[in-house]
Amino acid sequence: MLGWLRAAAPTDAEVRAEIWKLGGRHLGWPLEGALAELREAGLTAARAALLRACVAKLQARPA
Repeated sequence: MLGWLRAAAPTDAEVRAEIWKLGGRHLGWPLEGALAELREAGLTAARAALLRACVAKLQARPA
């Protein structure tokens, strides 16, 4: 059971790393990139959880 919970909740380090990668893939627009990637078909549950965590972190930061 704990393994499933750990897989569903990405670590802060994983989120930071993915935000960095999103910025690279989406020309410096990681939030918009994460939202676009969330709309893509065929996402795994782990990938969707990581992207949602990225969106939450990016939306929470001051403008």
